[in-house]
Amino acid sequence: MRSIRPSFIARRGRNARRTTSPVLGAVALASVLVLTATACDSGDAEADGKATASASADGGGKITIPDDIKDRLKEHGIDLDKWKNGAWKNWDKDDWLREAQDYINPIIKGLWDPDRMREAEDPDRGVDDSDLSDDQGVTDPTPEAVNAAAVPPTYHANAPEAGKVFFDSPEGTMVCSATVVQDPAHPGKSNLVWTAGHCVHAGKNGGWYRNIAFVPSYNDAGKSAQELQTATKEEAAPYGVWWGDWAQTSDQWIKQGGQTGGDGASYDFAVIHVTPEEGGSGKSLEETVGSALPVDFAAPAVTKVKSITATGYPAAAPYDGQKLYQCQDKPGRLSLNATDPTMYRIGCTMTGGSSGGGWVATGSDGKPALVSNTSIGPVDAGWLAGPRLGEVAKGVYDSVSKKFAGQ
Repeated sequence: MRSIRPSFIARRGRNARRTTSPVLGAVALASVLVLTATACDSGDAEADGKATASASADGGGKITIPDDIKDRLKEHGIDLDKWKNGAWKNWDKDDWLREAQDYINPIIKGLWDPDRMREAEDPDRGVDDSDLSDDQGVTDPTPEAVNAAAVPPTYHANAPEAGKVFFDSPEGTMVCSATVVQDPAHPGKSNLVWTAGHCVHAGKNGGWYRNIAFVPSYNDAGKSAQELQTATKEEAAPYGVWWGDWAQTSDQWIKQGGQTGGDGASYDFAVIHVTPEEGGSGKSLEETVGSALPVDFAAPAVTKVKSITATGYPAAAPYDGQKLYQCQDKPGRLSLNATDPTMYRIGCTMTGGSSGGGWVATGSDGKPALVSNTSIGPVDAGWLAGPRLGEVAKGVYDSVSKKFAGQ
């Protein structure tokens, strides 16, 4: 079974790509090196994420990076100036950083311009239903396809928590969908984004993706692809570009996730902590967009959920990745193997690019909450599946929240 992968366009030609213990390993990502620098240690819940050094501006306004941070980069053979000038495009396997303590994600101002965001398109691969034949477990009949409905613009007025995650991989410029979620350490002032694990990390045969950034309410006015060709950055990203200064996914995704098959799909989730590219107004992401969803890690069993709404920016045909869509359906069960948790599955015609988008249902407290995210779907569309969020997901979420609790 193959996952719906993040959407992408490769300049050199298109190609495709895409744990049972709750213990968190070295799965954290990224120190931002434009305005502040955060120490990278381990990705476990006790790791210290407080800033140990800050970049400063000289008299001419030029940003300077402290020597100790430069030394950390040099330890991994990384020259910050060369990185920003294109060295990040080197995806040699020996140099592809995989562990938390080895990873950086410097802000490259202006990298995500409207053209680059628009050109992050669709994947070439999906899921072959025949791949499920040996791994049914507790699986309900395949749901009837539900046609995705276009979200009326403005998207901010109708789905303010939704947005796109942009990033680079060895195959090219890629895109997923994502959701602004609440941060228990910063009520009303969250900088947390929920997406799929395969939108930040390549899994067992790769490492962390690069230049990860979140754009809330992308193309808020719902312009066509043709209209976006002349759009300003403010029109494409009206609430700014927010770079991931930390991200975490599950040990299971890192150890099991792969290019093909459903390996790791039951643990295919991630949390990104973001910071504004331009320094911002001092407001958090949640304050900027005006909303953030709670995450329910004790949602009802699949059979007790009456309805789930999935939101995303599908990019594979017949969609073009520029507009926001939703599917609403009563979920069924999908089991990939006997040991991994059963996944939610709904009928939905959304395609690649919707990966990572939030699934909202009535939570355990009777209020709307994020209960899953898009992970996998078939080659010819028709349904989507997402992980049921439990103890491991809560561990990832709590770890990122605690890391920035004192900041």
